[in-house]
Amino acid sequence: MKLILASTSPFRKAILDKLGINFDIASPETDETALANETPQQLVERLSIAKAKAVADKNENALVIGSDQVSIIDGEIIGKPHTHENAVKQLQNASGKTVTFYTGLCLYNSSTNKYQSDVVPFNVVFRTLSQQQIENYLRKEEPYNCAGSFKSEALGIVLFKKLEGEDPNTLMGLPLIRLVTMLEKESFPVL
Repeated sequence: MKLILASTSPFRKAILDKLGINFDIASPETDETALANETPQQLVERLSIAKAKAVADKNENALVIGSDQVSIIDGEIIGKPHTHENAVKQLQNASGKTVTFYTGLCLYNSSTNKYQSDVVPFNVVFRTLSQQQIENYLRKEEPYNCAGSFKSEALGIVLFKKLEGEDPNTLMGLPLIRLVTMLEKESFPVL
Protein backbone atom coordinates (compact mmCIF):
# COMPACT_ATOMS: atom_id res chain seq x y z
CA MET A 1 0.00 0.00 0.00
CA LYS A 2 1.15 3.50 -0.61
CA LEU A 3 1.33 5.98 2.23
CA ILE A 4 -0.03 9.51 1.79
CA LEU A 5 0.27 12.49 4.12
CA ALA A 6 -2.94 14.53 3.82
CA SER A 7 -1.20 17.81 4.53
CA THR A 8 0.81 20.46 2.75
CA SER A 9 2.48 21.52 6.01
CA PRO A 10 6.26 21.56 5.65
CA PHE A 11 6.48 20.85 9.41
CA ARG A 12 4.43 17.65 9.17
CA LYS A 13 6.38 16.54 6.10
CA ALA A 14 9.68 17.06 7.95
CA ILE A 15 8.41 15.07 10.93
CA LEU A 16 7.26 12.15 8.75
CA ASP A 17 10.60 12.25 6.89
CA LYS A 18 12.25 11.23 10.19
CA LEU A 19 10.86 7.71 9.72
CA GLY A 20 12.78 7.22 6.47
CA ILE A 21 9.78 5.77 4.62
CA ASN A 22 8.38 6.69 1.22
CA PHE A 23 5.18 8.72 1.17
CA ASP A 24 3.26 11.07 -1.07
CA ILE A 25 1.70 14.38 -0.11
CA ALA A 26 -1.81 15.53 -0.97
CA SER A 27 -3.82 18.60 -0.07
CA PRO A 28 -6.91 17.52 1.91
CA GLU A 29 -9.23 20.38 0.75
CA THR A 30 -11.24 20.34 4.00
CA ASP A 31 -13.42 22.99 5.62
CA GLU A 32 -11.79 23.58 9.01
CA THR A 33 -14.62 25.60 10.56
CA ALA A 34 -15.44 24.51 14.11
CA LEU A 35 -18.96 23.27 14.79
CA ALA A 36 -21.19 24.81 17.45
CA ASN A 37 -20.40 23.48 20.94
CA GLU A 38 -17.50 21.38 19.64
CA THR A 39 -14.66 20.90 22.13
CA PRO A 40 -11.08 21.41 20.94
CA GLN A 41 -10.50 17.65 21.19
CA GLN A 42 -13.62 16.88 19.14
CA LEU A 43 -12.60 19.49 16.57
CA VAL A 44 -9.10 18.12 15.94
CA GLU A 45 -10.28 14.52 15.83
CA ARG A 46 -13.10 15.34 13.39
CA LEU A 47 -10.77 17.38 11.16
CA SER A 48 -7.98 14.78 11.15
CA ILE A 49 -10.53 12.15 10.04
CA ALA A 50 -12.07 14.49 7.44
CA LYS A 51 -8.66 15.36 5.98
CA ALA A 52 -7.61 11.71 5.74
CA LYS A 53 -10.95 10.66 4.23
CA ALA A 54 -10.89 13.48 1.66
CA VAL A 55 -7.57 12.20 0.32
CA ALA A 56 -8.47 8.51 0.74
CA ASP A 57 -11.59 9.01 -1.41
CA LYS A 58 -9.29 9.94 -4.33
CA ASN A 59 -6.71 7.17 -3.82
CA GLU A 60 -7.15 3.41 -3.99
CA ASN A 61 -5.07 1.04 -1.88
CA ALA A 62 -3.58 3.74 0.31
CA LEU A 63 -3.02 4.49 3.95
CA VAL A 64 -3.72 8.18 4.46
CA ILE A 65 -2.47 10.19 7.43
CA GLY A 66 -4.63 13.10 8.55
CA SER A 67 -3.70 15.47 11.34
CA ASP A 68 -4.99 18.68 12.85
CA GLN A 69 -3.89 20.74 15.85
CA VAL A 70 -5.16 23.49 18.11
CA SER A 71 -3.54 25.24 21.03
CA ILE A 72 -5.44 26.38 24.09
CA ILE A 73 -4.70 29.16 26.58
CA ASP A 74 -7.17 29.80 29.39
CA GLY A 75 -9.75 27.60 27.69
CA GLU A 76 -9.63 29.49 24.37
CA ILE A 77 -8.28 28.26 21.05
CA ILE A 78 -5.40 30.33 19.74
CA GLY A 79 -4.28 30.14 16.15
CA LYS A 80 -1.49 31.46 14.00
CA PRO A 81 -0.78 35.11 14.74
CA HIS A 82 0.07 36.18 11.14
CA THR A 83 1.29 39.60 12.38
CA HIS A 84 3.90 40.83 14.83
CA GLU A 85 1.28 42.62 16.92
CA ASN A 86 -0.84 39.46 17.29
CA ALA A 87 2.26 37.41 18.15
CA VAL A 88 3.17 39.88 20.92
CA LYS A 89 -0.33 39.51 22.38
CA GLN A 90 -0.19 35.71 22.20
CA LEU A 91 3.18 35.51 23.96
CA GLN A 92 2.14 38.05 26.59
CA ASN A 93 -0.91 35.91 27.27
CA ALA A 94 1.16 32.69 27.41
CA SER A 95 3.79 34.17 29.75
CA GLY A 96 3.90 32.18 33.00
CA LYS A 97 1.07 29.88 31.90
CA THR A 98 0.57 26.40 30.50
CA VAL A 99 -0.51 26.14 26.88
CA THR A 100 -2.12 22.85 25.88
CA PHE A 101 -1.84 21.54 22.34
CA TYR A 102 -4.30 18.92 21.10
CA THR A 103 -3.24 17.07 17.98
CA GLY A 104 -5.74 14.91 16.16
CA LEU A 105 -4.31 11.97 14.25
CA CYS A 106 -6.05 9.64 11.81
CA LEU A 107 -4.78 6.76 9.70
CA TYR A 108 -7.37 5.94 7.03
CA ASN A 109 -7.24 2.75 4.94
CA SER A 110 -8.82 3.54 1.57
CA SER A 111 -9.15 -0.18 0.72
CA THR A 112 -11.30 -1.03 3.74
CA ASN A 113 -12.72 2.45 4.51
CA LYS A 114 -11.72 1.87 8.13
CA TYR A 115 -9.65 4.24 10.19
CA GLN A 116 -7.88 4.66 13.50
CA SER A 117 -7.97 8.02 15.22
CA ASP A 118 -6.68 9.58 18.40
CA VAL A 119 -6.17 12.94 20.08
CA VAL A 120 -2.77 13.45 21.67
CA PRO A 121 -2.26 16.24 24.24
CA PHE A 122 0.98 18.10 24.86
CA ASN A 123 1.60 20.86 27.43
CA VAL A 124 4.05 23.73 27.14
CA VAL A 125 4.78 25.55 30.39
CA PHE A 126 6.03 29.06 29.59
CA ARG A 127 8.56 31.01 31.60
CA THR A 128 7.51 34.44 32.78
CA LEU A 129 8.57 36.59 29.83
CA SER A 130 9.49 40.27 29.80
CA GLN A 131 8.32 42.53 27.00
CA GLN A 132 11.93 42.79 25.79
CA GLN A 133 12.32 38.99 25.67
CA ILE A 134 9.13 38.70 23.64
CA GLU A 135 10.24 41.40 21.20
CA ASN A 136 13.75 39.95 20.87
CA TYR A 137 12.39 36.48 20.23
CA LEU A 138 9.84 37.60 17.64
CA ARG A 139 12.37 39.75 15.75
CA LYS A 140 14.84 36.84 15.54
CA GLU A 141 12.47 33.99 14.72
CA GLU A 142 9.40 35.61 13.10
CA PRO A 143 7.06 32.69 13.96
CA TYR A 144 4.00 34.37 12.50
CA ASN A 145 2.79 31.23 10.72
CA CYS A 146 3.00 29.06 13.85
CA ALA A 147 0.16 28.48 16.29
CA GLY A 148 1.06 30.07 19.61
CA SER A 149 3.72 32.36 18.05
CA PHE A 150 6.75 30.12 18.58
CA LYS A 151 8.86 27.41 16.96
CA SER A 152 9.72 24.82 19.58
CA GLU A 153 12.22 23.13 17.25
CA ALA A 154 14.29 26.30 17.11
CA LEU A 155 14.88 29.36 19.31
CA GLY A 156 11.37 29.09 20.80
CA ILE A 157 12.70 26.54 23.27
CA VAL A 158 14.12 29.44 25.35
CA LEU A 159 10.57 30.60 26.09
CA PHE A 160 9.70 27.44 28.01
CA LYS A 161 10.01 26.33 31.61
CA LYS A 162 9.18 22.72 30.69
CA LEU A 163 7.47 20.49 28.15
CA GLU A 164 5.03 17.75 29.16
CA GLY A 165 4.00 14.99 26.78
CA GLU A 166 4.83 11.56 25.47
CA ASP A 167 6.18 12.62 22.06
CA PRO A 168 7.85 15.96 21.23
CA ASN A 169 6.77 15.55 17.60
CA THR A 170 3.20 16.08 18.80
CA LEU A 171 4.01 19.69 19.57
CA MET A 172 5.05 20.23 15.95
CA GLY A 173 1.87 18.65 14.60
CA LEU A 174 2.39 14.91 14.03
CA PRO A 175 2.58 12.41 16.93
CA LEU A 176 4.98 9.83 15.48
CA ILE A 177 4.83 7.37 18.38
CA ARG A 178 1.06 6.96 17.95
CA LEU A 179 1.39 6.94 14.15
CA VAL A 180 3.93 4.10 14.19
CA THR A 181 1.54 2.02 16.34
CA MET A 182 -1.31 2.73 13.90
CA LEU A 183 0.86 1.80 10.92
CA GLU A 184 1.85 -1.49 12.58
CA LYS A 185 -1.84 -2.34 13.12
CA GLU A 186 -2.23 -1.95 9.35
CA SER A 187 0.72 -4.31 8.75
CA PHE A 188 2.84 -1.40 7.53
CA PRO A 189 6.11 -1.85 9.43
CA VAL A 190 8.40 1.14 9.79
CA LEU A 191 11.46 -0.95 10.62
